[in-house]
Amino acid sequence: MMVLALVAFLMSLGASAVVIRRLARRAVRYGPGKPQRFHKGEVPRLGGVALLAGLCLGWALGTLQTLWGDPGSVGLGTGMWRWLVVLLPAVVCGIVEDMTQRIRVGWRLAMTLLSGLLALWLLGLNVQRLDLSWIDALLRSAPWLGMGIVLLAVAGLPHAFNIIDGYNGLAGVVALIICLALVHVCLQVGDRQLAAIVICLAGATAGFLVWNYPRGLLFAGDGGAYLWGSVVALASIALVQRHPQVSPWFPMLLLIYPVWETLFSIYRKLARGESPGMADALHFHQLIYRRIVRSVLLEDEARRMLKRNNRTAPYLWGFSMLSVVPAVLFWNNSPVLLAFCAVFALAYVGAYISIIRFKVPDWLRF
Repeated sequence: MMVLALVAFLMSLGASAVVIRRLARRAVRYGPGKPQRFHKGEVPRLGGVALLAGLCLGWALGTLQTLWGDPGSVGLGTGMWRWLVVLLPAVVCGIVEDMTQRIRVGWRLAMTLLSGLLALWLLGLNVQRLDLSWIDALLRSAPWLGMGIVLLAVAGLPHAFNIIDGYNGLAGVVALIICLALVHVCLQVGDRQLAAIVICLAGATAGFLVWNYPRGLLFAGDGGAYLWGSVVALASIALVQRHPQVSPWFPMLLLIYPVWETLFSIYRKLARGESPGMADALHFHQLIYRRIVRSVLLEDEARRMLKRNNRTAPYLWGFSMLSVVPAVLFWNNSPVLLAFCAVFALAYVGAYISIIRFKVPDWLRF
């Protein structure tokens, strides 16, 4: 299995280098007035191409291993084409947006919904329980509700990863941590096939991060965010569906940082009378950059922005670990996981309000 991760890592690493050298001219100018811009110069946002290349090569090698006798017992098999077909509408749409910046939000949402519909059809995914008796009874009597949850997860999580993809290493490291947590639980329940699927994404992500953090030579873009969100959503649903001992609240707590960031962003934009699809500079990571990370005294403006950019992500890595660690420790205990979900949501809102009101202790600044 580690061979698959290594192959995905090397392919993503090499493909990233090619993108930076050969496709940098394809970087569409990102206007200085954009609220998401925290860098100088034009950096290619085609990291999704490298991530997809690494993931596909890892899956292809795993399939060949199975056909040749499966020495690693990963059991990927020829059915991996279904996973790829499910991913392509969302990921290709994201990559086209990165190259043109002309795909409307509605079309991008439609493509992620199409991936969700393909997941229902080709992978047979469904949510059949939430470990809450009255909801579980409802899901049993109306299976279409579980299908709706699958659509919501597969269509929504890619956009959630896109929202937190604001600084060098932020979304990439969060995705890597989540993938490793999923692999750990997959191995705990003996699902080596699902573990192999996710470990390939972890390897591809690590290869991309070599160029993304700390130098910021390549960004994941919409294509990369949609790839992370789609694979993680599919793997999380499949894990809970295949193994009754895994709590459905394990993936919820594992992913609560990007999910809650998205839900809270929708709430505050609606509260101000704005469209949830409108970009702004009031996300949690953006507030940390502006109000917690100390200014860097360098003459070169590009280096100054890069230094501050790189200091932002570690805050969010640590914050996301507040949910990842208990999720891994209590992956089969729904009441505890549900309690931690509530605690994290309250902690997020409390931290957000504290930053808005400039009530941040000095020891948090560096």
